[in-house]
Amino acid sequence: MGYINPLLNLPAGKALLQLPAEDRARIEAVMRQLRDQANAEAENAWRRRKGPMAAYWRAVATYARHIAHALS
Repeated sequence: MGYINPLLNLPAGKALLQLPAEDRARIEAVMRQLRDQANAEAENAWRRRKGPMAAYWRAVATYARHIAHALS
């Protein structure tokens, strides 16, 4: 990604890296789906002029992306 993932500084983030490769791959796939779905919710909220909910869903998408990248 070009930077050090801040989630990997947390104990739980480090624990993710200790999981077996198969588990990491499954969690990564779910995180990527979560990112796509959260981005869709953000766009929907933005169209409905629900700024706070759009920001919330965009943050969910960002964290899901960070987790997916940490696991890949």
